[in-house]
Formats: sequence, structure tokens, C-alpha cells
Amino acid sequence: MVRTKLILIAIASLLAVGSPGLWFLMSEKQEAQHRRATFFGSSKTYPTSGGEKMKVEW
Repeated sequence: MVRTKLILIAIASLLAVGSPGLWFLMSEKQEAQHRRATFFGSSKTYPTSGGEKMKVEW
């Protein structure tokens, strides 16, 4: 009886400590991916007005 309660308390405490830790690691990974995308990514708007016309040079 006592052993079963200790096992249940141990499982509950592992879940209580592990869940926030896992959530923290997942949020850090998403934040790192967002920083990487903004640093290495290109701008999504490509201005097409006011430039020179392209001509083919042979």
C-alpha cells in the first residue's frame, strides 16, 4: 500500500517537473527557428517599380 503510494507520488512529481521543462524547451526551439528565419530569410516583398528595363546583351 505504501509502496504504491510512493510510486504514484514519484510519477506525479516527474510529470509536474517534466511537463513545464518540456514546454520550455519546445518554446525555445520555436523561438530559435523564428530568429533564424528572420536573420537568413529574404524579404518577401520585391519592389518592381522604378527600375531600369532589362535588355539582353549578346
